[in-house]
Amino acid sequence: MLTLALVLALHACPQRIVVTAPSVRSTTASLSLLECGQRVAGPFRARAGYAGFSANRHEGDGTTPIGTFAIGPTVYGLDPNPGIRLGYRRLRCGDWWDGDSTSPTYNHFRHVTCGTDPPFGARSEALWRATVAYREFAFVEYNASPARPGRGSAIFLHDDLGHPTNGCLSLPRMQLIALLRRLRPATTITISA
Repeated sequence: MLTLALVLALHACPQRIVVTAPSVRSTTASLSLLECGQRVAGPFRARAGYAGFSANRHEGDGTTPIGTFAIGPTVYGLDPNPGIRLGYRRLRCGDWWDGDSTSPTYNHFRHVTCGTDPPFGARSEALWRATVAYREFAFVEYNASPARPGRGSAIFLHDDLGHPTNGCLSLPRMQLIALLRRLRPATTITISA
């Protein structure tokens, strides 16, 4: 059990993921985790969107968004919880990420009855079917509160597939797990190019 002093110390010492790309056209970047301004993990080679980086991302453009965003409070994954400090949701049939910009739940996790068509469509992702990329992933809260239609959805930090992503960031599995295990509430990610 954490003591009050330790909890206060953790809140006074911000945790930030820093992603730096050599240019906006790059499909790779350096990723590090900082605590109290000191690097505690990385630098790791991360893959980014196949179209590079953009400060004006829109749905389906293949870019990774530039800016500072929160990391969502829940890590999702197909595998059992590997020791994540944040909340953990083990994915199952019917778990989706709503990528339909006309939906009232655009850019949010949704669960529907397994085997039924969801009430949203377009670019929505059946998370339980992505058996390699989504063994574990964290949500980068880009375009989340509020979600603006067409600005982009489903930006995750997930397992590397060996090629650029559709706009997410990916790391080799062991590096991703090590990073996700360290994350705590209120972690932010700063992406620059």
